[in-house]
Amino acid sequence: MAKAPSKKSAKKASKSADGKKRAKKRTETYSSYIYKVLKQVHPDTGISKKSMSIMNSFINDVFERLATEAGKLGKYNSKATLSSREVQTAVRLVLPGELAKHAVSEGTKAVTKFTS
Repeated sequence: MAKAPSKKSAKKASKSADGKKRAKKRTETYSSYIYKVLKQVHPDTGISKKSMSIMNSFINDVFERLATEAGKLGKYNSKATLSSREVQTAVRLVLPGELAKHAVSEGTKAVTKFTS
């Protein structure tokens, strides 16, 4: 388990050595995409910060599992590049039943749209 930061290190340094304000460190999340999909499915529903954090963790976890599996498949077949074939097979292996079928069809649709 990760060690919690001490109170001293948790404080932000508001100014750098030369007296200028430091830019805030950017963190990448899937929040905007989660929000867009939520609005497509339920236009009148919102999402709390905690729920958004949970959804973001979930997406990161699924992405990591798929990437790991696709990487293993590429290694087994002595390929240096991941193609849509490895990703599709990884989706079939990692996701259960109907969810895998829907994910494969959406992925195929996205690749077709991208190539044309």
